[in-house]
Amino acid sequence: MNLKSAMLGVATIALIAVPAAADARTQMRAVGSSTVYPFAKMVAERVARANPKLGTPIVESTGTGGGMKLFCAGVGERFPDIANASRRMKASEAKQCAANGVTQITEIQVGLDGLAVATGKSSPFTSLTQRDIYLALAKTPFGKPNKAKTWKDVNAKLPAVPIRVYGPPSTSGTRDSVETLLMTPPCEANGAIAALKKSDEPKFKAICTGIRTDGAYIEAGENDNLIVQKLAQNPNTIGLFGYSFLEENLSKVKGIALNGIEPSYQSISTFQYPGARPLFIYVKNAHARAIPAIRAFVAEFTKESAMGPNGYLKSGGLVSAPNNVRARSQQAARNLAPLNLASLK
Repeated sequence: MNLKSAMLGVATIALIAVPAAADARTQMRAVGSSTVYPFAKMVAERVARANPKLGTPIVESTGTGGGMKLFCAGVGERFPDIANASRRMKASEAKQCAANGVTQITEIQVGLDGLAVATGKSSPFTSLTQRDIYLALAKTPFGKPNKAKTWKDVNAKLPAVPIRVYGPPSTSGTRDSVETLLMTPPCEANGAIAALKKSDEPKFKAICTGIRTDGAYIEAGENDNLIVQKLAQNPNTIGLFGYSFLEENLSKVKGIALNGIEPSYQSISTFQYPGARPLFIYVKNAHARAIPAIRAFVAEFTKESAMGPNGYLKSGGLVSAPNNVRARSQQAARNLAPLNLASLK
């Protein structure tokens, strides 16, 4: 094998191992986001039908953070080929990848999703603001201990029912979205707290994104369908999960308007809905040389017939990205151009 000088040390050893691994594992393996999981499964099934010899790609729901940890652990048969993510890769994850020889990574945005705020069909909740959610869930809202027991304690216009919110664990990209899309904006709207961002960023993050641990927020694992079941059984509770799961379960639960805007395909595609967010897959390029199913998977995921406005993934709740973003994604899938890891935050 004629290896490029750019891949040195551990990375070189790992790359040598990949072709041998192809004999042991010909099936592609993807891990990561529970939000991206149903779309990735739909794509995997299409790939399997079109390319029987490649085998059905293995897709696991581990949460974005958990998936990144597995993805970045190394190159070779034991490590996954693709990480599905409901938020962008972090600089700290890129550093972990690089330390383990995973240096050639392609980022592909596969569509949009909304962080849906939902409740049971008979629930009295119809609308909340980001501020309501922050004051209900923050451990120390605006720097003070959270003493709110009911939603009425948060906002006099809300029902006097106990605050019980089912949401994702800390390993989930959706949890990151709860913190960055729902909690941080109303928190940093406070001038004194916003000033902390420059003077004491760790304290700023603790105040704006720290979630209470006294039972008001309940971690429901990476299974969003479990949250749907909990909401259906307990109508005064609220859940936080991807829009696709809301779309699939409208007979059991209903969406709650956020800042007066209902979660919908249209409001997410135009980013009017405050919980709108991009979805990604990350490809380990060294593995793509040994496992043909990887290229088949990313090619299928980025087809207009899949991720386009009228693509089959829409039936699963995926919101199509703008035309220029889809064009970039299709080019990235063709070329597998490496991501500039230094651009990550």
